Amino acid sequence: MNKTTTFLGLAGALALVALVLGMPHVVSPPPPPQPHIATPVAPTPPPPPTPPASTSQGSLTMTSRLSHPYIVPGSTDVFVTVDVTGAEVPGSKRSPVNLALVIDRSGSMNGYKLAQAKQAARQLVGMLTEDDRLAIVHYGSDVKSLPSMQATASNRQRMLQYIDGIWDEGGTNIGAGLTTGQHQVNTARSQYQVNRIILISDGQPTEGVTDDEGLKQVVKNIRAEGVTVSSIGVGTDFNEDLMQAFAEYGAGAYGFLEDAGKLATLFQKDLQQATTQVARNVELSFTLPEGVTLGEVLGYRAHQAGRTVRVPMPDFSAGQTERVVARVTVTGSAVGQAVDVTGVKLTYTDLLKDGTVESGAALSAMVTDRREEVAAKQDKEATVYAARARGAANLQKAAEALKVGRRDEARQLIQQNQEMFDDVAAVAGAPAVAADKAAQQAAYDEYESAQSEEAVNTAVKKSKVQALKDFGRMGSTY
Repeated sequence: MNKTTTFLGLAGALALVALVLGMPHVVSPPPPPQPHIATPVAPTPPPPPTPPASTSQGSLTMTSRLSHPYIVPGSTDVFVTVDVTGAEVPGSKRSPVNLALVIDRSGSMNGYKLAQAKQAARQLVGMLTEDDRLAIVHYGSDVKSLPSMQATASNRQRMLQYIDGIWDEGGTNIGAGLTTGQHQVNTARSQYQVNRIILISDGQPTEGVTDDEGLKQVVKNIRAEGVTVSSIGVGTDFNEDLMQAFAEYGAGAYGFLEDAGKLATLFQKDLQQATTQVARNVELSFTLPEGVTLGEVLGYRAHQAGRTVRVPMPDFSAGQTERVVARVTVTGSAVGQAVDVTGVKLTYTDLLKDGTVESGAALSAMVTDRREEVAAKQDKEATVYAARARGAANLQKAAEALKVGRRDEARQLIQQNQEMFDDVAAVAGAPAVAADKAAQQAAYDEYESAQSEEAVNTAVKKSKVQALKDFGRMGSTY
Protein backbone atom coordinates (compact mmCIF):
# COMPACT_ATOMS: atom_id res chain seq x y z
CA MET A 1 0.00 0.00 0.00
CA ASN A 2 1.49 3.39 -0.96
CA LYS A 3 1.36 6.62 1.09
CA THR A 4 -1.49 8.10 -0.98
CA THR A 5 -3.76 5.14 -0.34
CA THR A 6 -2.98 5.18 3.37
CA PHE A 7 -3.79 8.89 3.62
CA LEU A 8 -7.15 8.52 1.86
CA GLY A 9 -8.17 5.67 4.12
CA LEU A 10 -7.30 7.69 7.24
CA ALA A 11 -9.25 10.72 5.98
CA GLY A 12 -12.34 8.59 5.39
CA ALA A 13 -12.16 7.15 8.88
CA LEU A 14 -11.89 10.60 10.46
CA ALA A 15 -14.89 11.83 8.46
CA LEU A 16 -16.98 8.91 9.75
CA VAL A 17 -15.99 9.69 13.34
CA ALA A 18 -16.88 13.35 12.85
CA LEU A 19 -20.34 12.40 11.51
CA VAL A 20 -21.12 10.14 14.45
CA LEU A 21 -19.88 12.58 17.12
CA GLY A 22 -21.51 15.63 15.56
CA MET A 23 -18.17 17.38 14.96
CA PRO A 24 -17.93 19.81 12.05
CA HIS A 25 -16.55 18.26 8.98
CA VAL A 26 -16.07 18.87 5.29
CA VAL A 27 -18.20 16.82 2.95
CA SER A 28 -17.41 16.38 -0.69
CA PRO A 29 -20.11 17.59 -3.09
CA PRO A 30 -22.99 15.08 -3.46
CA PRO A 31 -23.52 13.39 -6.76
CA PRO A 32 -26.05 15.01 -9.08
CA PRO A 33 -29.64 13.98 -8.26
CA GLN A 34 -31.13 11.21 -10.28
CA PRO A 35 -34.33 12.04 -12.12
CA HIS A 36 -37.46 10.58 -10.49
CA ILE A 37 -41.22 10.88 -10.64
CA ALA A 38 -42.72 12.64 -7.60
CA THR A 39 -45.53 10.84 -5.79
CA PRO A 40 -48.66 13.05 -5.67
CA VAL A 41 -49.45 14.30 -2.15
CA ALA A 42 -53.07 14.96 -1.19
CA PRO A 43 -53.64 18.54 0.06
CA THR A 44 -53.91 18.87 3.81
CA PRO A 45 -57.52 19.60 4.75
CA PRO A 46 -58.12 22.75 6.81
CA PRO A 47 -58.44 22.18 10.55
CA PRO A 48 -62.01 21.94 11.85
CA PRO A 49 -63.56 24.99 13.56
CA THR A 50 -63.25 25.28 17.31
CA PRO A 51 -66.28 23.43 18.76
CA PRO A 52 -68.92 25.54 20.54
CA ALA A 53 -68.83 25.65 24.32
CA SER A 54 -71.89 23.93 25.81
CA THR A 55 -72.70 23.89 29.50
CA SER A 56 -75.68 22.85 31.61
CA GLN A 57 -75.95 23.05 35.39
CA GLY A 58 -79.71 22.72 35.63
CA SER A 59 -82.85 23.02 33.52
CA LEU A 60 -81.22 25.31 30.92
CA THR A 61 -78.40 24.45 28.52
CA MET A 62 -76.21 27.26 27.19
CA THR A 63 -74.23 26.84 23.95
CA SER A 64 -71.88 29.68 23.02
CA ARG A 65 -69.66 30.16 19.98
CA LEU A 66 -67.68 32.74 18.02
CA SER A 67 -68.15 33.57 14.35
CA HIS A 68 -64.34 33.80 14.06
CA PRO A 69 -62.34 31.57 16.44
CA TYR A 70 -59.21 32.72 14.56
CA ILE A 71 -58.47 36.42 13.97
CA VAL A 72 -55.64 38.46 12.42
CA PRO A 73 -53.56 41.04 14.36
CA GLY A 74 -55.31 44.37 14.90
CA SER A 75 -58.97 45.12 15.55
CA THR A 76 -61.57 42.60 14.38
CA ASP A 77 -65.36 42.49 14.73
CA VAL A 78 -66.42 39.10 16.10
CA PHE A 79 -69.99 37.92 16.68
CA VAL A 80 -70.75 35.99 19.86
CA THR A 81 -73.83 33.77 19.61
CA VAL A 82 -75.42 32.12 22.64
CA ASP A 83 -78.27 29.60 22.45
CA VAL A 84 -80.25 28.91 25.62
CA THR A 85 -82.56 25.86 25.62
CA GLY A 86 -85.01 24.61 28.22
CA ALA A 87 -84.76 20.97 29.23
CA GLU A 88 -87.31 18.53 27.88
CA VAL A 89 -89.32 16.89 30.66
CA PRO A 90 -90.97 13.85 29.03
CA GLY A 91 -93.96 12.41 30.79
CA SER A 92 -94.09 15.07 33.47
CA LYS A 93 -97.35 16.51 34.70
CA ARG A 94 -97.81 20.13 33.69
CA SER A 95 -97.58 22.75 36.39
CA PRO A 96 -100.82 24.35 37.62
CA VAL A 97 -101.20 27.93 36.40
CA ASN A 98 -102.62 31.03 38.06
CA LEU A 99 -103.87 32.99 35.06
CA ALA A 100 -105.64 36.26 34.24
CA LEU A 101 -107.06 36.71 30.75
CA VAL A 102 -107.33 40.44 29.97
CA ILE A 103 -109.54 41.18 26.93
CA ASP A 104 -109.93 44.48 25.11
CA ARG A 105 -113.66 45.03 24.52
CA SER A 106 -113.41 48.63 23.27
CA GLY A 107 -115.64 49.75 20.40
CA SER A 108 -113.04 48.81 17.78
CA MET A 109 -113.33 45.15 18.83
CA ASN A 110 -117.01 44.95 17.93
CA GLY A 111 -118.27 42.25 15.63
CA TYR A 112 -115.96 39.52 14.37
CA LYS A 113 -112.89 40.30 16.55
CA LEU A 114 -114.74 40.27 19.86
CA ALA A 115 -116.75 37.19 18.83
CA GLN A 116 -113.51 35.34 18.09
CA ALA A 117 -111.91 36.56 21.32
CA LYS A 118 -114.85 35.23 23.29
CA GLN A 119 -114.73 31.90 21.46
CA ALA A 120 -110.99 31.60 22.18
CA ALA A 121 -111.64 32.41 25.86
CA ARG A 122 -114.20 29.59 26.00
CA GLN A 123 -111.66 27.17 24.58
CA LEU A 124 -109.08 28.35 27.10
CA VAL A 125 -111.51 27.59 29.92
CA GLY A 126 -111.94 24.09 28.50
CA MET A 127 -108.17 23.48 28.70
CA LEU A 128 -108.00 24.15 32.46
CA THR A 129 -108.06 21.61 35.26
CA GLU A 130 -109.21 21.93 38.84
CA ASP A 131 -105.63 22.69 39.89
CA ASP A 132 -105.61 25.88 37.78
CA ARG A 133 -107.01 29.31 38.56
CA LEU A 134 -108.42 31.86 36.12
CA ALA A 135 -109.65 35.44 36.32
CA ILE A 136 -111.40 37.01 33.35
CA VAL A 137 -110.88 40.74 32.92
CA HIS A 138 -112.32 42.90 30.13
CA TYR A 139 -111.82 46.58 29.58
CA GLY A 140 -113.08 49.48 27.52
CA SER A 141 -113.17 52.86 29.22
CA ASP A 142 -113.78 51.01 32.48
CA VAL A 143 -112.76 47.56 33.69
CA LYS A 144 -114.94 44.62 34.72
CA SER A 145 -113.81 41.22 35.93
CA LEU A 146 -114.79 37.80 37.12
CA PRO A 147 -112.58 37.28 40.19
CA SER A 148 -109.85 34.63 40.16
CA MET A 149 -111.16 31.20 41.13
CA GLN A 150 -110.27 27.53 40.92
CA ALA A 151 -111.26 26.02 37.60
CA THR A 152 -113.61 23.42 39.08
CA ALA A 153 -116.39 22.04 36.92
CA SER A 154 -118.97 24.39 38.42
CA ASN A 155 -116.65 27.39 38.24
CA ARG A 156 -115.88 26.67 34.60
CA GLN A 157 -119.59 26.96 33.88
CA ARG A 158 -119.61 30.35 35.64
CA MET A 159 -116.65 31.43 33.51
CA LEU A 160 -118.40 30.43 30.28
CA GLN A 161 -121.54 32.31 31.27
CA TYR A 162 -119.45 35.37 32.15
CA ILE A 163 -117.70 35.29 28.77
CA ASP A 164 -121.08 35.21 26.98
CA GLY A 165 -121.97 38.48 28.71
CA ILE A 166 -118.99 40.50 27.40
CA TRP A 167 -120.06 43.25 24.97
CA ASP A 168 -118.05 45.92 23.18
CA GLU A 169 -118.14 49.49 24.49
CA GLY A 170 -115.93 52.44 25.33
CA GLY A 171 -112.32 53.41 24.77
CA THR A 172 -109.09 51.50 25.36
CA ASN A 173 -107.85 51.62 28.96
CA ILE A 174 -105.03 49.06 28.72
CA GLY A 175 -103.30 50.19 31.91
CA ALA A 176 -106.38 49.64 34.05
CA GLY A 177 -106.95 46.25 32.44
CA LEU A 178 -103.39 45.17 33.25
CA THR A 179 -103.44 46.38 36.85
CA THR A 180 -106.78 44.64 37.45
CA GLY A 181 -105.31 41.45 36.02
CA GLN A 182 -102.33 41.88 38.34
CA HIS A 183 -104.61 42.27 41.36
CA GLN A 184 -106.54 39.13 40.47
CA VAL A 185 -103.39 37.04 40.01
CA ASN A 186 -101.95 38.36 43.26
CA THR A 187 -104.82 36.92 45.27
CA ALA A 188 -103.24 33.44 44.93
CA ARG A 189 -99.75 34.22 43.64
CA SER A 190 -97.90 32.74 46.63
CA GLN A 191 -99.61 29.37 46.05
CA TYR A 192 -98.32 28.95 42.47
CA GLN A 193 -95.00 28.73 40.71
CA VAL A 194 -96.54 29.94 37.46
CA ASN A 195 -98.43 33.26 37.53
CA ARG A 196 -99.34 34.80 34.17
CA ILE A 197 -101.37 37.51 32.45
CA ILE A 198 -102.43 37.15 28.81
CA LEU A 199 -103.36 40.51 27.27
CA ILE A 200 -105.29 40.83 24.01
CA SER A 201 -105.81 44.20 22.33
CA ASP A 202 -106.57 45.57 18.88
CA GLY A 203 -105.94 49.25 19.43
CA GLN A 204 -104.03 52.16 20.86
CA PRO A 205 -104.45 53.19 24.52
CA THR A 206 -106.91 56.10 24.64
CA GLU A 207 -107.84 56.35 28.33
CA GLY A 208 -106.12 56.10 31.69
CA VAL A 209 -102.35 55.77 31.27
CA THR A 210 -101.75 56.42 27.57
CA ASP A 211 -98.04 57.18 27.23
CA ASP A 212 -95.73 54.32 26.28
CA GLU A 213 -93.30 54.78 29.15
CA GLY A 214 -96.07 54.88 31.72
CA LEU A 215 -97.57 51.65 30.38
CA LYS A 216 -94.17 49.96 30.24
CA GLN A 217 -93.72 50.87 33.90
CA VAL A 218 -97.04 49.19 34.69
CA VAL A 219 -95.71 45.96 33.15
CA LYS A 220 -92.35 46.33 34.92
CA ASN A 221 -94.18 46.59 38.23
CA ILE A 222 -96.21 43.47 37.43
CA ARG A 223 -93.05 41.55 36.54
CA ALA A 224 -91.32 42.72 39.72
CA GLU A 225 -93.96 40.80 41.67
CA GLY A 226 -93.15 37.57 39.81
CA VAL A 227 -96.01 37.69 37.30
CA THR A 228 -95.33 37.09 33.60
CA VAL A 229 -97.09 39.14 30.90
CA SER A 230 -97.78 37.85 27.38
CA SER A 231 -99.39 40.13 24.78
CA ILE A 232 -101.36 39.34 21.62
CA GLY A 233 -102.15 42.04 19.08
CA VAL A 234 -105.18 41.53 16.85
CA GLY A 235 -105.87 43.34 13.59
CA THR A 236 -103.74 46.12 12.12
CA ASP A 237 -104.40 49.17 14.30
CA PHE A 238 -102.56 48.33 17.53
CA ASN A 239 -99.14 49.70 18.51
CA GLU A 240 -96.91 46.70 17.78
CA ASP A 241 -93.83 48.26 19.40
CA LEU A 242 -95.71 48.80 22.66
CA MET A 243 -97.21 45.31 22.66
CA GLN A 244 -93.78 43.80 21.96
CA ALA A 245 -92.39 45.82 24.86
CA PHE A 246 -95.09 44.44 27.17
CA ALA A 247 -93.94 40.90 26.38
CA GLU A 248 -90.27 41.80 26.70
CA TYR A 249 -90.56 43.62 30.03
CA GLY A 250 -93.06 41.03 31.21
CA ALA A 251 -90.72 38.11 30.30
CA GLY A 252 -93.56 36.52 28.32
CA ALA A 253 -94.41 36.00 24.65
CA TYR A 254 -95.69 38.27 21.88
CA GLY A 255 -97.98 37.36 19.03
CA PHE A 256 -99.59 39.16 16.09
CA LEU A 257 -102.81 37.93 14.53
CA GLU A 258 -104.23 39.54 11.45
CA ASP A 259 -107.18 37.16 11.81
CA ALA A 260 -108.80 36.95 15.24
CA GLY A 261 -110.05 33.49 14.28
CA LYS A 262 -106.63 32.09 15.21
CA LEU A 263 -106.73 33.42 18.78
CA ALA A 264 -107.55 30.03 20.29
CA THR A 265 -104.32 28.59 18.84
CA LEU A 266 -102.24 31.32 20.47
CA PHE A 267 -104.07 30.97 23.79
CA GLN A 268 -103.36 27.25 23.71
CA LYS A 269 -99.70 27.83 22.89
CA ASP A 270 -99.27 30.39 25.67
CA LEU A 271 -100.99 28.17 28.22
CA GLN A 272 -98.75 25.27 27.20
CA GLN A 273 -95.69 27.43 27.55
CA ALA A 274 -96.82 28.70 30.93
CA THR A 275 -97.59 25.27 32.33
CA THR A 276 -94.33 23.64 31.23
CA GLN A 277 -92.04 26.33 32.63
CA VAL A 278 -88.60 25.17 33.73
CA ALA A 279 -86.88 28.50 34.49
CA ARG A 280 -87.66 32.12 35.28
CA ASN A 281 -85.70 35.26 36.23
CA VAL A 282 -83.30 34.34 33.41
CA GLU A 283 -80.36 36.66 32.73
CA LEU A 284 -77.46 36.29 30.32
CA SER A 285 -74.34 38.36 30.93
CA PHE A 286 -71.10 39.02 29.07
CA THR A 287 -67.86 39.98 30.79
CA LEU A 288 -65.55 41.93 28.46
CA PRO A 289 -61.78 41.66 29.07
CA GLU A 290 -59.48 44.63 28.53
CA GLY A 291 -59.07 45.27 24.83
CA VAL A 292 -62.58 44.04 23.98
CA THR A 293 -65.45 46.50 23.42
CA LEU A 294 -69.15 45.88 22.92
CA GLY A 295 -70.61 46.95 19.59
CA GLU A 296 -74.23 45.92 20.17
CA VAL A 297 -76.52 43.18 21.40
CA LEU A 298 -78.81 42.67 18.43
CA GLY A 299 -82.54 42.79 19.17
CA TYR A 300 -82.41 42.72 22.98
CA ARG A 301 -82.37 45.28 25.76
CA ALA A 302 -78.86 45.26 27.19
CA HIS A 303 -77.44 47.12 30.18
CA GLN A 304 -73.69 47.72 30.46
CA ALA A 305 -72.03 48.59 33.75
CA GLY A 306 -68.25 48.72 33.57
CA ARG A 307 -67.11 45.64 31.69
CA THR A 308 -70.28 43.60 32.31
CA VAL A 309 -73.21 43.54 29.89
CA ARG A 310 -76.51 42.11 31.18
CA VAL A 311 -79.32 40.85 28.95
CA PRO A 312 -82.68 39.95 30.56
CA MET A 313 -84.43 37.00 28.91
CA PRO A 314 -87.95 35.54 29.01
CA ASP A 315 -89.16 32.75 31.24
CA PHE A 316 -88.37 29.36 29.67
CA SER A 317 -90.62 26.39 29.07
CA ALA A 318 -89.51 22.83 28.30
CA GLY A 319 -87.76 22.67 24.93
CA GLN A 320 -87.87 26.42 24.35
CA THR A 321 -84.82 27.95 22.64
CA GLU A 322 -83.80 31.60 22.53
CA ARG A 323 -80.67 32.98 20.88
CA VAL A 324 -78.64 36.11 21.65
CA VAL A 325 -76.16 37.57 19.14
CA ALA A 326 -73.68 40.23 20.23
CA ARG A 327 -71.03 42.05 18.19
CA VAL A 328 -67.75 42.79 19.93
CA THR A 329 -64.49 44.33 18.72
CA VAL A 330 -61.40 42.30 19.65
CA THR A 331 -57.78 43.45 19.40
CA GLY A 332 -55.28 40.73 18.53
CA SER A 333 -51.54 41.35 18.88
CA ALA A 334 -49.12 38.44 19.22
CA VAL A 335 -49.41 35.84 16.47
CA GLY A 336 -49.84 32.34 17.86
CA GLN A 337 -51.38 33.46 21.15
CA ALA A 338 -54.98 33.23 22.34
CA VAL A 339 -56.99 36.37 23.09
CA ASP A 340 -59.84 36.32 25.62
CA VAL A 341 -63.01 37.49 23.88
CA THR A 342 -65.67 37.23 26.57
CA GLY A 343 -66.90 35.33 29.57
CA VAL A 344 -70.54 34.25 29.27
CA LYS A 345 -72.71 33.60 32.32
CA LEU A 346 -76.30 32.41 32.64
CA THR A 347 -78.22 32.81 35.90
CA TYR A 348 -81.82 31.80 36.57
CA THR A 349 -84.32 30.36 39.01
CA ASP A 350 -84.55 26.66 38.22
CA LEU A 351 -88.14 25.52 38.71
CA LEU A 352 -87.13 21.84 38.49
CA LYS A 353 -84.46 22.16 41.19
CA ASP A 354 -86.31 24.91 43.09
CA GLY A 355 -83.19 27.05 43.44
CA THR A 356 -80.87 29.52 41.75
CA VAL A 357 -78.48 28.12 39.12
CA GLU A 358 -75.47 29.71 37.48
CA SER A 359 -73.40 28.38 34.59
CA GLY A 360 -70.66 29.95 32.52
CA ALA A 361 -68.19 29.61 29.67
CA ALA A 362 -65.08 31.46 28.46
CA LEU A 363 -64.55 32.18 24.77
CA SER A 364 -61.18 33.02 23.22
CA ALA A 365 -59.77 33.48 19.73
CA MET A 366 -56.35 32.54 18.33
CA VAL A 367 -54.30 35.19 16.56
CA THR A 368 -52.82 34.21 13.20
CA ASP A 369 -51.20 36.07 10.32
CA ARG A 370 -52.63 33.57 7.81
CA ARG A 371 -55.91 34.87 6.45
CA GLU A 372 -56.64 31.52 4.86
CA GLU A 373 -56.61 30.01 8.37
CA VAL A 374 -59.12 32.62 9.53
CA ALA A 375 -61.42 31.62 6.67
CA ALA A 376 -60.91 27.89 7.21
CA LYS A 377 -61.75 28.13 10.92
CA GLN A 378 -64.76 30.45 10.54
CA ASP A 379 -67.80 29.00 12.32
CA LYS A 380 -70.41 28.61 9.60
CA GLU A 381 -73.41 28.34 11.89
CA ALA A 382 -72.40 31.35 13.97
CA THR A 383 -71.84 33.30 10.76
CA VAL A 384 -75.37 32.48 9.58
CA TYR A 385 -76.83 33.43 12.98
CA ALA A 386 -74.97 36.74 12.93
CA ALA A 387 -76.15 37.55 9.39
CA ARG A 388 -79.71 36.66 10.37
CA ALA A 389 -79.61 39.05 13.34
CA ARG A 390 -78.05 41.82 11.25
CA GLY A 391 -80.72 41.24 8.62
CA ALA A 392 -83.39 41.51 11.32
CA ALA A 393 -82.14 44.98 12.24
CA ASN A 394 -82.42 46.02 8.58
CA LEU A 395 -85.88 44.47 8.33
CA GLN A 396 -87.07 46.50 11.32
CA LYS A 397 -85.74 49.66 9.66
CA ALA A 398 -87.41 48.69 6.39
CA ALA A 399 -90.75 48.23 8.16
CA GLU A 400 -90.47 51.67 9.77
CA ALA A 401 -89.55 53.22 6.41
CA LEU A 402 -92.56 51.59 4.74
CA LYS A 403 -94.81 52.76 7.56
CA VAL A 404 -94.02 56.43 6.82
CA GLY A 405 -94.04 56.07 3.03
CA ARG A 406 -90.30 55.78 2.30
CA ARG A 407 -90.68 52.80 -0.03
CA ASP A 408 -87.36 53.22 -1.85
CA GLU A 409 -85.49 53.10 1.46
CA ALA A 410 -87.41 49.98 2.49
CA ARG A 411 -86.54 48.29 -0.82
CA GLN A 412 -82.85 49.17 -0.49
CA LEU A 413 -82.65 47.72 3.03
CA ILE A 414 -84.16 44.41 1.92
CA GLN A 415 -81.85 44.31 -1.10
CA GLN A 416 -78.91 44.84 1.27
CA ASN A 417 -80.08 41.80 3.19
CA GLN A 418 -80.22 39.70 0.03
CA GLU A 419 -76.65 40.73 -0.83
CA MET A 420 -75.49 39.94 2.70
CA PHE A 421 -77.03 36.45 2.56
CA ASP A 422 -75.35 35.92 -0.83
CA ASP A 423 -72.00 36.66 0.85
CA VAL A 424 -72.80 34.26 3.70
CA ALA A 425 -73.75 31.56 1.19
CA ALA A 426 -70.15 31.66 -0.05
CA VAL A 427 -69.04 30.69 3.49
CA ALA A 428 -71.81 28.41 4.74
CA GLY A 429 -73.33 27.16 1.49
CA ALA A 430 -76.49 28.27 -0.31
CA PRO A 431 -78.85 25.84 1.53
CA ALA A 432 -77.89 27.42 4.89
CA VAL A 433 -79.49 30.73 3.91
CA ALA A 434 -82.12 29.62 1.38
CA ALA A 435 -85.00 30.15 3.83
CA ASP A 436 -83.61 33.55 4.84
CA LYS A 437 -83.44 34.71 1.23
CA ALA A 438 -86.97 33.45 0.59
CA ALA A 439 -88.26 35.36 3.63
CA GLN A 440 -86.61 38.57 2.42
CA GLN A 441 -88.11 38.13 -1.03
CA ALA A 442 -91.55 37.55 0.50
CA ALA A 443 -91.22 40.77 2.49
CA TYR A 444 -90.11 42.65 -0.61
CA ASP A 445 -93.08 41.35 -2.61
CA GLU A 446 -95.52 42.23 0.17
CA TYR A 447 -94.10 45.76 0.40
CA GLU A 448 -94.54 46.18 -3.36
CA SER A 449 -98.16 45.05 -3.28
CA ALA A 450 -99.17 46.93 -0.10
CA GLN A 451 -101.11 49.97 -1.34
CA SER A 452 -103.85 50.53 1.24
CA GLU A 453 -103.16 51.70 4.78
CA GLU A 454 -104.38 48.39 6.17
CA ALA A 455 -102.09 46.42 3.84
CA VAL A 456 -99.12 48.58 4.83
CA ASN A 457 -99.87 48.08 8.54
CA THR A 458 -100.13 44.33 8.04
CA ALA A 459 -96.81 44.21 6.18
CA VAL A 460 -95.14 46.29 8.91
CA LYS A 461 -96.36 44.02 11.69
CA LYS A 462 -95.41 40.84 9.85
CA SER A 463 -91.90 42.18 9.24
CA LYS A 464 -91.45 43.08 12.88
CA VAL A 465 -92.55 39.61 14.00
CA GLN A 466 -90.09 38.07 11.52
CA ALA A 467 -87.36 40.37 12.81
CA LEU A 468 -87.96 39.25 16.40
CA LYS A 469 -87.57 35.62 15.38
CA ASP A 470 -84.46 36.37 13.35
CA PHE A 471 -82.90 38.19 16.29
CA GLY A 472 -83.24 34.91 18.16
CA ARG A 473 -86.57 35.28 20.00
CA MET A 474 -87.72 32.02 18.53
CA GLY A 475 -89.67 30.58 21.44
CA SER A 476 -91.13 33.84 22.77
CA THR A 477 -92.58 35.09 19.47
CA TYR A 478 -95.76 33.48 18.17
